[in-house]
Amino acid sequence: MSLTERGITMSNHGELIDRNTVRFERLLPGPIDRVWRYLIDGDKRAQWLCGGDAETKVGGRIDMLFNNARLSGDNDIEAPEKHRKYSGTVGFAGRVTRYEPPNVFAHTWEFEDEASEVLYELSEQGDRVLLVLTHSRLQSEETVLSVSAGWHTHLEFLAAVLEGSEPPPFWKTSAALESDYEKRLGLR
Repeated sequence: MSLTERGITMSNHGELIDRNTVRFERLLPGPIDRVWRYLIDGDKRAQWLCGGDAETKVGGRIDMLFNNARLSGDNDIEAPEKHRKYSGTVGFAGRVTRYEPPNVFAHTWEFEDEASEVLYELSEQGDRVLLVLTHSRLQSEETVLSVSAGWHTHLEFLAAVLEGSEPPPFWKTSAALESDYEKRLGLR
């Protein structure tokens, strides 16, 4: 199913809050406890973002083990050259900075030479759940661009998993969104 067929519109794009912060909003199938588990449980999180254990306390460690090639499926393109070194398993860790089940989860994102922070906020909206995801302390325009397209792609996977539908091809979607965000955000 294409992004358009799944109802993906410009409103699903991340919003640049300031030059170092991007925010996304998604209305997802509930209940809230189910969506919470897809943030906290490493096996469930691996279905849309990355695996790895998360200690459920402030100051605890969160391991993030990405394997985007595993998400990509059979009808995908090869990872774009700039992302090829990340097409296998890539791991790093962070620290839990907020843990307020089932509404707020935040952690640092310590990757290569950058230390940013991700905040997930969940609220019930009838039988749906509003996810507000904010990634802050991004240190360069290139990172803002990559993170914007990356989160958008991964959130498409989360929505598909929660809806029980087929997710889009990972690398094809990510590459198209990166080009789109480059134009949208006026980067480069």
